[in-house]
Amino acid sequence: MLLLIQNGTVINPADQTETAADVLVEDGIIKKIAPKQKVKADRVVDATGCYVMPGFIDMHVHLRDPGQEHKETVETGAKAAACGGFTTIVAMPNTKPVVDNADVVHYVHNKASDVRLINILQAGAVTKGQRGEELSDIEAMVEAGIPALSEDGKTVMNSQLYREAMTLAVKYDIPVLAHCEDANMVKNGVVNADKTMKKMGFAGISNAVEDVIVARDIMLAKDTGAALHLCHCSTKDSVRMIELAKNEGIRVTAEVCPHHFSLTSADIPADDANYKMNPPLRTKADVEALRKGLKDGIIDVIATDHAPHTPIEKGLGIKKAPFGIVGLETAAAITMTELVDKGYLTIMQMAEKMSYNPAKILGLDKGVVEEGKAADLVVFHPKKQYVIDPAEFKSKGRNTPFAGKKVKGMVMATIANGRVLYERA
Repeated sequence: MLLLIQNGTVINPADQTETAADVLVEDGIIKKIAPKQKVKADRVVDATGCYVMPGFIDMHVHLRDPGQEHKETVETGAKAAACGGFTTIVAMPNTKPVVDNADVVHYVHNKASDVRLINILQAGAVTKGQRGEELSDIEAMVEAGIPALSEDGKTVMNSQLYREAMTLAVKYDIPVLAHCEDANMVKNGVVNADKTMKKMGFAGISNAVEDVIVARDIMLAKDTGAALHLCHCSTKDSVRMIELAKNEGIRVTAEVCPHHFSLTSADIPADDANYKMNPPLRTKADVEALRKGLKDGIIDVIATDHAPHTPIEKGLGIKKAPFGIVGLETAAAITMTELVDKGYLTIMQMAEKMSYNPAKILGLDKGVVEEGKAADLVVFHPKKQYVIDPAEFKSKGRNTPFAGKKVKGMVMATIANGRVLYERA
């Protein structure tokens, strides 16, 4: 099958080129990139006014499948991802049952294969049942195809056990995706620990809850040589420690989520649990540090931490509702609106943070727009404006703090393995 994406501007972060060209795809592979191609294609995608970028790669997604399919399934999560321009996602292991063995890995991968949409990679839990007591069968999960280890949703508080896991990660050449939260310091915290939240009567989660574990995990990575990837960074001191670690040559990378680089705790209106996530929304100083960290290349990745919940759960209020918001369908627009349009990132840097760098960290031959490579692509219009409406989401989750926000930047088409999975009418 021949697919022609015409009249667009090709963004390739691998060689930092921005080129007006058509992209010809044959049988899932990019065959030719050149201007004004005269080809009789089976399908044509008009990219006039758009960037043709490598498909976005989200290193941090909660699919809730198996065990909580009423919140999300592999299929609905894949459709939401395609709508958001993502062609590859990494699913976190805190499902029911926990992904701590090869059977559950196979379950997710087989289900993803049956759905035949985007590329879905299932991460494996560090410990059995995520209880922090005994390592999972890491070797078997690696053989089953996990791209990374993660205890996301929890932190392995036993440092020696975590050190052993990192040593195995080095052996099998996979990264460790770290949720940095000192469980002993959280107590009953639900929002950021600041004066505004205290006045509203909510118990706080201090920056130190994150920072203490960031420091510990960096030291363990230095000790073991493991490739450490810090998930959903939210504090200014996390950025500072990441920079120091990189300057010392420690194998550390990091991500930040759109809600953390665009919102502060001061944006929380009354008792609205759509603003409740973990880590919580921080202060203006933290947000500015995260933005600068992205701009300066200290923070490598933009990820969503897509975490769908039901309206009933989120309707319980900030004190009782579960942590988490959805993000697959809003990430590109929030990044364009808050970072690119405001001069923090260029469009090339956006492609790096959302495609090229995640691919490198995960060891994937993706994140580029080059002849001979898999046709995982997103057609992105940088100037289209719209208002975010959760009722239009493909995800089962509607829990977002961005409802009603006017944004710039629209995904016009998503192509994975040469197949057009989503095209905006």
